[in-house]
Amino acid sequence: MKKKNVINLIKYYSEKNDAGFRNEAYEIAKFFDDMGESQLSQYIMALLSDANTFSPQIEENDLSFFRKLELINHPLPLPELIKDDVIGIVNAVNRKVGVNKYLFEGAPGTGKTETVKHIARILERDLFIVDFETVVDSKLGQTSKNIAALFKEIENLSHPDRAVILFDEIDAIAIDRINSNDLREMGRATSAILKWLDGLNDSILLIATTNLYSSFDKALVRRFDAVINFNRYSREDLLEIAVVITNELLSKYKSVTRNSRLLKKIIGLLEPIPYPGELKNLLKISIAFSDPSSECDYLKRIFKSVDSKKIVNDIKAMQTLGFTVREIEILTGISKSQVSRELNVEGYDE
Repeated sequence: MKKKNVINLIKYYSEKNDAGFRNEAYEIAKFFDDMGESQLSQYIMALLSDANTFSPQIEENDLSFFRKLELINHPLPLPELIKDDVIGIVNAVNRKVGVNKYLFEGAPGTGKTETVKHIARILERDLFIVDFETVVDSKLGQTSKNIAALFKEIENLSHPDRAVILFDEIDAIAIDRINSNDLREMGRATSAILKWLDGLNDSILLIATTNLYSSFDKALVRRFDAVINFNRYSREDLLEIAVVITNELLSKYKSVTRNSRLLKKIIGLLEPIPYPGELKNLLKISIAFSDPSSECDYLKRIFKSVDSKKIVNDIKAMQTLGFTVREIEILTGISKSQVSRELNVEGYDE
């Protein structure tokens, strides 16, 4: 952290420049995260999200095509490349330069929708998700009319600068309509989206997500100011994220032992390691099903979930994969002394 960060923080506070103050605080949080102080970084972000700042509430009674999402504050581990893009989006919105339309593309479970929730929380905006089931209609020409009505609702928001609009899985229109037998209907729907995106109020932040970017309409892609790729996870990223997710899940339980090194070895058995959405489900079920009276039963269950080679009772195979005597004891329930005898080792790294 540089001296200018502290000076700017004090300067923005004295000037009552809320946007500048928050932006500087986010930069400081990122600095600590880069230094490996993730808990301190998350603490700063939590303080900012809990700040008692007046935010006008958007009237929801007359909204036909979208609904408000609740914003829950919990850790969102992301690779550095994606994290930098998220900070860039926050910076662009705070600078009010009209860069307000983003497309998040990537495989299911990569964190696209959760990232939108965190962006809304950081910016202290209400988050609304479009219900495409109410937009897409089988009647000729009705879908394009619904799209027009949807954007009119967006434009008529009483506080557009307090809203984030999420087009989650925009493929429902951008791709399903392309695959329709009625090409004219597809053309009308696509043209309507293009038209309304071009004229969208700069104060509104609109983010769309897609799992099918390769099939996406190229003209529609060009309407977004930036496309963020959420597939940029390295193997090491996913191992670290497994630790973050596990620690968050274990915070709800008592009398459990956290063992990050062993957890990484277990998750490292997966080929490939799944993206965070699937990874979280695997960890959540294993922990929930574990014996509450045992400190390490959750590790056994995670191991059984990923043990595709069925080595749980083959301690020699476990040794070959790098598990220590103590780790083999934890995962199999076989005592260290017996493991050592069967492996015929002395002073084996524990």
